[in-house]
Parts: sequence; C-alpha cells; structure tokens
Amino acid sequence: MDIKILDGGLGTECEKRGFAINDDPLWNARLLLSNQDDIKHIHKRFLEAGSDIIETNTYQASVEGFIAHAGLSKEEALNLIHQAGEIAIEAVNEYWTARQPTEEKNRLKPVVAGSIGPYGACQHDSSEYHGNYVDSMTVEDLKNWHRSRFQALLNSGIKMLAIDTIPATKEAKAIVSLLAEFPDVTAWLAFSCKDEARICHGESFREAVAMVSSCPNIVAVGANCCSPTFIAPLLQSAKSATNGKPFVVLPNSGEKWTGSGWTGEREVSSWQAYVTEWIQLGARYIGGCCTIGPEDIAVIRRHVNSIITS
Repeated sequence: MDIKILDGGLGTECEKRGFAINDDPLWNARLLLSNQDDIKHIHKRFLEAGSDIIETNTYQASVEGFIAHAGLSKEEALNLIHQAGEIAIEAVNEYWTARQPTEEKNRLKPVVAGSIGPYGACQHDSSEYHGNYVDSMTVEDLKNWHRSRFQALLNSGIKMLAIDTIPATKEAKAIVSLLAEFPDVTAWLAFSCKDEARICHGESFREAVAMVSSCPNIVAVGANCCSPTFIAPLLQSAKSATNGKPFVVLPNSGEKWTGSGWTGEREVSSWQAYVTEWIQLGARYIGGCCTIGPEDIAVIRRHVNSIITS
C-alpha cells in the first residue's frame, strides 16, 4: 500500500516562530522577502517528522500581491516565487544528506510540490472560504491569473503541484484546463468544504470530485482546511466518483477561522482513528493544513507505518 505523508500548516509554524503574518496581505509569503532561512527550517521540521512531500511557501504568493504589497516588479515577483521552489528543494537535499542512520531504511527521498492557493486566498479577505468571487469572473480570467504562478514554480525544477483550498467548481475547471498546458506535470487538487457534503461555494463535493478526477494530470483529489470530522463523510459521498484515483486529505484541527486568527477547540481526538478510516475510504495522500504542525505529522506517520506493516 503506497501512502504518501504530506506536510502541515506552514503559516501556523511561521506564527509559532514569532512572525505576525495574519494581518499581512502576503501572509507567510512575506517571509520570502526577508526570512528564507526560517522557511527552510520549517520545511526541514516537517521532513524530520516524516513528510514524503512538502509544499513550497507560495500558497498566498501572487505576482499581483508582490507588486501591490511589496513594491516588486513583475519580474521580481516571478523570481521570488521561483526562489520558493528552490528553497524547498534545498531543504529536501540538505535534510536527505544529513538524515540519521536510524531513520527508516526503505524511505524514498521526499519530493517538493509547488503550493497553489485559490484566487481568494491572495485577496486576503477570507474569500477562499466562500468563493463568491467566481460569480464575477470567467474561467479564462481565473486561468490567466493562475498561469504565471504555475510557470514560475515549475521553472524552479518542481514537477508536482499542490492545488489547495479551491472553493468553487468554476475555479477547479479553470485549473484543470490550465493543467492541459503542462502535460508533464502532476498535481493533486483539494477543495475547501463547508460541511460534510458541499464545497465552500455550495456545489456538491461528489460532483466537484467527478469533474476534477477526469483530468490526466491529477493524481489525487480531495479536501483540505476543513474539520477532520468532515473528511470521512466527504470521502464516502464521492467514493464512486474518483475515476479510480485516490483521495488527498489535509484537514485543519477543527478550529474556526475568524479572519484574523484561529479560535475554538481542536477536534482531533485520535489521529489513529481518523487515519485508519480515511485509508479505508481510499485516501493515499494524507497531511494537514492550518493548525497542523510537525508533531501531528509525526503521529500520522507512525500510524500509517503501523497500518502498512500490519
């Protein structure tokens, strides 16, 4: 059974290191301008915890955002996104060279996926959690907005994209269409979901999964940045709509986003119970999103190892 362990909330780890990013329209992408070593350190912490795939620090990075909020030119903005890919690749190479002999002997060298967030995330208005912006945008508008980010990341040597928190099927359709321009690239696509059956814009999760899974570039489809209690019902609802492809799941811990921070209680009572059920339902890419740290990923790694070897 081939199960890939992903990383967790890079932004959350930036906050833990003392960076005030929640009110910054660039969010943790701001650190690409001044704190690249901190980003590399966080990547390595997830690798040490057992991540097979880490995401670049580009979820909320966009050309328009860097121009508007950092005073960069278009070329400088694209170069910074490109650098994010290089930083993550360097983190993997340095970790792999320095890894301890006691670590898993059969473990494959981790890989990097370029993190692609939705248009809404880069507006810094929490619209990735409703997706209403798609109502006034065309598929071509969305394709054109995403294209430069795709290209800048892929130019850094990355061969895989992590497309997360997509709230609406229109944006997913745009991304699937854009992926056709990059036939050698693989990707997963995870939707942000408002409940146990619908993505954030209101469309059926099952229908969204069916639409995306037909794309030849897509290696997994699923859900992220929602409560872990939503995951199993979502997967159950779409189990027969995946075109034979596995699920990817990257939940948060169940806390609620207020627009300026996460509040409430964690809903993770047992990673073991969650992970076992998700695997039974077809999840083969498992990680976390906001509020999920390296310590959570380490626990998930151990549970997956026990399932594989049992």
